[in-house]
Amino acid sequence: MLDRLCKREVTVRVAPHLSTFQRISELELPVCRFCHQLSSRRVHRFFSMISKIGDGHYWYLVLLSLFIFHGLDAVPVFTHVASVGLVCHVLYKSLKNRTARTRPFAFAEAGFDLTVPPLDKYSFPSGHTLHALTFTLVVTSYFPQLGWILFPFTILVAASRIVLGLHYPTDVVAGALLGCLLSFLSFQISFPLI
Repeated sequence: MLDRLCKREVTVRVAPHLSTFQRISELELPVCRFCHQLSSRRVHRFFSMISKIGDGHYWYLVLLSLFIFHGLDAVPVFTHVASVGLVCHVLYKSLKNRTARTRPFAFAEAGFDLTVPPLDKYSFPSGHTLHALTFTLVVTSYFPQLGWILFPFTILVAASRIVLGLHYPTDVVAGALLGCLLSFLSFQISFPLI
């Protein structure tokens, strides 16, 4: 079966009249399909759960636990995360509307079994990855001991977006790069660590 998938993936042709995003999407679609079809139903259920938790529930729970265990010492973290989160939200919504990249599952011939509905219409960049990495980098800057929990979960959120057919690999990479950049800039501009 793996040989058939690989052979089928090699036959992708890119039409010359397509936009850059459409060309990249056509090249990446077989990768998305391969990841999706290689995964079992259990893997899909697992990544569906990770993706839903990555909608924000996990992050809110982490912030709440910081308040419970650290009291008012968690206020700067909360303020920082909320500020950067707002910037992330505005930026990724703007980019999605400007790029208008169709999600992988939207191609009927792609053969995706959609288990998680997307939160919005377009694909680029991955807002889940952007927010997950930004949150993780900011929180672990204040509380490095949480890295062993936050970084693995962030990686799972990013992987879930590709496996579930909701994003292309470049969407996830772009979300991660933007998350790193915005986290770094947030510390340079208004939230320097003491």
